[in-house]
Amino acid sequence: MLPAELIRFKQIGRSITILTAWDSLSSSMVEAAGADVVLVGDSLAMVALGHQTTLPVTLEQMLHHTQAVCRGFTRPLKEQPLVVCDLPFLSYQCGEDKAVAAAGKLLKDSSASAVKLEGAEPEVLSVIERLVRMGIPVMGHLGLTPQAVHNLGYQRQAKDPSSQEKLVNEARQLQIAGCFAVVLEHVPEGIGGRLRKELKIPIIGIGAGNDCDGQVRVTADLIGLTTKQPPFSKALIQGRQLCVKALQSWVEEQHLLAKNPTTKTSLQEPDC
Repeated sequence: MLPAELIRFKQIGRSITILTAWDSLSSSMVEAAGADVVLVGDSLAMVALGHQTTLPVTLEQMLHHTQAVCRGFTRPLKEQPLVVCDLPFLSYQCGEDKAVAAAGKLLKDSSASAVKLEGAEPEVLSVIERLVRMGIPVMGHLGLTPQAVHNLGYQRQAKDPSSQEKLVNEARQLQIAGCFAVVLEHVPEGIGGRLRKELKIPIIGIGAGNDCDGQVRVTADLIGLTTKQPPFSKALIQGRQLCVKALQSWVEEQHLLAKNPTTKTSLQEPDC
């Protein structure tokens, strides 16, 4: 799928579904679930690498995980989800040349077709315009931007009229700069609906209400693997608890078998 297909989905009123993946196992599940887009988000810094924020993850690590994600797909290339990779912290904030080199490496050395970056400051807009001119599709990200955690924290953004107008104007600027879509994170619901109606590019919500062109979620949050859930993403199943319980059963069985090897248990492998 090409990024432009998401704009067509918006035009015909088809919802857009985006899920994150961080390795071949998670990407195979997301593909099987039927998501339109797989986002290799820098959230993998916390989900897969054990960091407290997204800031420590490197470009090399993002590439490594993107390659693993792409290897997890089983469908023919034309039927695979669109792969978007986050540009990590300091890969695009230090100038256009460095940003083009970073984004180009991700697309050249993996099957990713687009990158995502945060913010709409003048310097970021210049980077986006340069990337788009170089043939690199860009997805924008506004509202709660995790790479700005030391300024914004993880709290809801754009809560007052002034900051809401600022965010709306930033979204307009992202469209002008050439973004094919904008992620809107953890903001009041009315902003998503307003931008969905005004902009020609899709508005993808995460904690921005249902009145968006599509939704994105961190897969580990949805299946309950993370130890702490964001307020806008409830777990669909208690995946961590289920897995721990199953593994505990196996561990307990091994202790039982060590004491009495002839004991038959429900988890024991069948005789050959």
